[in-house]
Amino acid sequence: MESDRWFDKHCVRCRRLATHLQQVGREHPGYYCKPVPPFGDIEVDFVIVGLAPGKHGANATGRPFTGDYAGVLLYDTLFRHGFSNQRESRNRNDGLTLQNCRITNAVKCLPPENRPKHDEILNCNDYLAAELAAMCSGAVVLALGTIAHKAVLRALDLKQSHYGFSHGHHHLLPNGLNLVDSYHCSRYNTQTRRLTSAMFDQVFETVCRLLHGRSEHE
Repeated sequence: MESDRWFDKHCVRCRRLATHLQQVGREHPGYYCKPVPPFGDIEVDFVIVGLAPGKHGANATGRPFTGDYAGVLLYDTLFRHGFSNQRESRNRNDGLTLQNCRITNAVKCLPPENRPKHDEILNCNDYLAAELAAMCSGAVVLALGTIAHKAVLRALDLKQSHYGFSHGHHHLLPNGLNLVDSYHCSRYNTQTRRLTSAMFDQVFETVCRLLHGRSEHE
């Protein structure tokens, strides 16, 4: 199937992650505890790349940023900027849909302590590469955090040193994609106010401006 290029629900490439999922599944029998699929259509103009599923969020519900604190700010912001039909994401069957937007992760499986190892990020990178390959010139990729930022560059075979991570920064990439950086909307970042709602809004205003500019030239 074509979807096998960008996601494999049976993937066990990373022994540590596969073992961890089995252990968490025994502790929480009702949790999803499998590789978490991207959320949204494959052919969109806006893709958000996070780090990895949260233990009591996406790993529990089976949908990125759903059921945990990190999703509160993300989905509210998506709704206010016209990328979703609801401002809250509670579970996979809550009726929420995305509009010209897709949410994925650099690592599709829950890592212990939310910290994937370097080889685990590499093992998952070809899935991200296939997702990004479906995007057209002028589309926008929003990287939430440094790891997501680096994973995007690696997936596009670009040198890390040429595109440094900086919150709110916009990189025009050689293939015509726009890479926008943001601090991750994690509980820690929002509670310490490293990332505020106003700061996140400014990032999305940049995204919308880039998408609007693209639509004017089509």
